[in-house]
Amino acid sequence: MSQFQIIIAAISSIVLFLYGLEGFSKELQATGGDRLRTWLARVTSNRYNGFVIGAFATVLIQSSSAVTSLATGLVDTGVLSLRSSLGILLGANVGTTATAWLVSFKLANIGPYFIVLGTVLSMLPSRAKMFGKSIFYFGLIFFALDLVSTELKPLQQQAWWASAIGYVDSPLPGLIVGALFTAIVQSSSVATGLAILLVQQGVLPAEGAIAIVIGANVGSTSTALIASLSMGRTAKAAALANLLFNACGALIVFPFLGAVSKVIMGFSDPAIAVALAHLCFNLFIGALFLPSLQWSQAWLMSLAARDAK
Repeated sequence: MSQFQIIIAAISSIVLFLYGLEGFSKELQATGGDRLRTWLARVTSNRYNGFVIGAFATVLIQSSSAVTSLATGLVDTGVLSLRSSLGILLGANVGTTATAWLVSFKLANIGPYFIVLGTVLSMLPSRAKMFGKSIFYFGLIFFALDLVSTELKPLQQQAWWASAIGYVDSPLPGLIVGALFTAIVQSSSVATGLAILLVQQGVLPAEGAIAIVIGANVGSTSTALIASLSMGRTAKAAALANLLFNACGALIVFPFLGAVSKVIMGFSDPAIAVALAHLCFNLFIGALFLPSLQWSQAWLMSLAARDAK
């Protein structure tokens, strides 16, 4: 197989992974979207409830981008207050780490079983049919991950690939690549999944992968920012808050990233260490900003008011 064919096959498998994530998220929202909106509005008046619900909804949908965009849209329509949305946004960061854990535990080979199960359920004339497509896309996510892993292996023999990976094995390049790649593909799950796969293959050191997943956190805020462009000032303030939370967290952690990575790697194997670091980072952001949401809300509202003038 030529280098061109290897690259096209790798890109195609990544696109399939992204398609599976998007399809799974859309099917779950189509099945329970109205209930999810009502539920979010009812149970997120308390900031800590919002944090937990945001995490749970993101684990369920497997897309922090979808949850943050949904929260921003609900703020624009007045269903959610700005303060309620801030807790959800912080929780969504924690929920998105579920993908990293699933990849780190090497569960990709379960994909075909869910694809077959989802296909069978989709053909049944019953309520189970409603969940068939969701299960199918869930399986497709893992099937695509396994395919990505297979297609990336031939690249290990290419000198240019080793050279390219060498550029992101330190904190600053890793943060930048993670943020830019996530902003382009509009999915932090793709960036974190790829980073952990490369660690499992021994191509990328865990320190570089940890920097990438933290950068992916920052890049994931682009979805809500883009969605808010056509919305009101309060919705824009919510999307901006999402960016500020993640960017400030990354700036605070950055000077200590190398030392923290080494400590976390001492507890487990490299791939699981990346997932653990991803979780710890997002829990840190939540612990840092949750207590100050009242002040954050006042500042964001004043910012929105200045923009309106």
